[in-house]
Amino acid sequence: MQPDFSKYADGLIPAIVQDVDTHKVLMLGFMNGEALEKTLQTGRVTFYSRSKQRLWTKGEESGHFLELRSLAEDCDKDTLLIKAHPLGPVCHTGADTCWDEVNRPDNFLLYLEDIIRLRKQASPEESYVARLFSKGINKVAQKVGEEAVELVIEAKDDNEELFLNEAADLLFHYLLLLNAKGYKLQNVVDILQKRHSG
Repeated sequence: MQPDFSKYADGLIPAIVQDVDTHKVLMLGFMNGEALEKTLQTGRVTFYSRSKQRLWTKGEESGHFLELRSLAEDCDKDTLLIKAHPLGPVCHTGADTCWDEVNRPDNFLLYLEDIIRLRKQASPEESYVARLFSKGINKVAQKVGEEAVELVIEAKDDNEELFLNEAADLLFHYLLLLNAKGYKLQNVVDILQKRHSG
């Protein structure tokens, strides 16, 4: 990669930061060669601050660093796309993004996976998810089986509300089982995509 820092008089090129997981655009900063080099060396996104007139690592004061996942230059080699994992809100206002968007996936199932991950760490007295996980993988798997049977039973009738609620229960518990086994829904989607392309 060889960005063309000479295209702009100040030697700075725009660097767009995108959340590697949610794909939300988090912020826009500017980089010179030194900022790019430091980002690659440390794995934490560093910009050149025009107001401070120095290198500035995002999160150096707040602790809300941007952990580098990938970096690409555009077709003209004068703009960078940085994919990163944010360790907290990105905007100085406290918002998730500099456009005041909530940083969560547009796909609700991916968002739900994050909620499950957080609730898994909660106290079993406070969270159904934590309580189920505390009983072990066999109980989680058994719950998926129970929900599947309940869905099959409701499929034989014509009650739309009951059928859809059982379908939601099964999908929720399926996500729990994937998490318990250390996988994400994307792992299953990848397999389905391979099957479809083959």
